[in-house]
Amino acid sequence: MSGKHAISVVVERVFGRVGGVRVPRRSRENDGGGYCGEPGNFSNLVVPPRRRQRVGRFTGPLFLLQWVGLQGGDAVRDWDNAETRPLPLTALGERYRRYRLADLTAEEAMARSLQRYGQAAPVTACRCDGQVELLDGFKRCAAAARIGWSSLSVRLVDVDERMAKAAIYGLNSVGGRTNELEEAWLVQSLVREDGLTQMEAAELLNKHKSWVCRRLALLERLSLEAQAEMRLGLVSVTLARQLTRLPAGNQARVLLASRRDALTAVEVQDLVDLLHGASPEQEHLLLSDPRAALLHAQGVPGPARDPRLTPAGNRLARQVGMLLDLMSRLENWQRHPGLAELKRDDRRLLAPQFRRLAGDARRLADLTDDLWPPDCLDETP
Repeated sequence: MSGKHAISVVVERVFGRVGGVRVPRRSRENDGGGYCGEPGNFSNLVVPPRRRQRVGRFTGPLFLLQWVGLQGGDAVRDWDNAETRPLPLTALGERYRRYRLADLTAEEAMARSLQRYGQAAPVTACRCDGQVELLDGFKRCAAAARIGWSSLSVRLVDVDERMAKAAIYGLNSVGGRTNELEEAWLVQSLVREDGLTQMEAAELLNKHKSWVCRRLALLERLSLEAQAEMRLGLVSVTLARQLTRLPAGNQARVLLASRRDALTAVEVQDLVDLLHGASPEQEHLLLSDPRAALLHAQGVPGPARDPRLTPAGNRLARQVGMLLDLMSRLENWQRHPGLAELKRDDRRLLAPQFRRLAGDARRLADLTDDLWPPDCLDETP
């Protein structure tokens, strides 16, 4: 049995949360919802359509390959024979709940699914210091308590602390893409608490070292205030990733400015780019009106004011912008069939103005070369 096929069998036969419990539909006479019999008896269940659609191959983290081993079939049979039994909800510990984000909406949807279809797959747990600790199935456990169930079917597996955390990542990556914050919590715990190097953590999770490094940076370069708001869902992962490019002391100010002006993630990225190398005075001006500064930096014409410039500098910048815009239009008009639209008398009457324009433009160009030499661009403020 190949490694990938063995992993797929592990997921489909053992974990069951992606449709591994293949059960027939109930008959029309027995369609009252819920499950029939004791927890762990799945013979009369209706598998939700959405869950059936999620069945497929799974290329999970390295710990699944390690469990499968060279003799994949034997390992699969061992996991298929893992202890599965009903346990009261009060006996299920939630020590590893801190690595998962709470989602009340998902818990309500899970409660409705349990009432309609029953428990289609056992939750996964392990023993830790004599206590049964959930690894996967926190939403099902909360939903079961919500609808008044007293027990759930639980599959107990034998793993150590590191493998338990890897299992949390692996089991939750089966049904779709996991949340980056949850990944960061797990990676930080493996590296900082369990003493793994970044390379060892990457090998355990079957990821590249850069993936581990980015998850660590998401937490360790992010200010505590931003972390707390990210945990509550008030800060997106995309915005948090941009904040990590700044010192912790500037992150709160950028976060405040982004909310006040409703900046998009792309605008925050551009704002962070402008803040790099800016003086304290320039930082204050950038954060006071970030959108205007972004428009000016992108060369967008309009009444935008550059917060880095003085009032006199802004007046001159507006005049230069208007002049450049008019010159560009005039050049394009002359290069393209604009002259063909003129009659001979038009050209004769306009010729003096264009000759004056040419002379004034040459004088302005010479004056600009004298007053604004290229080396002035290298001057630091």
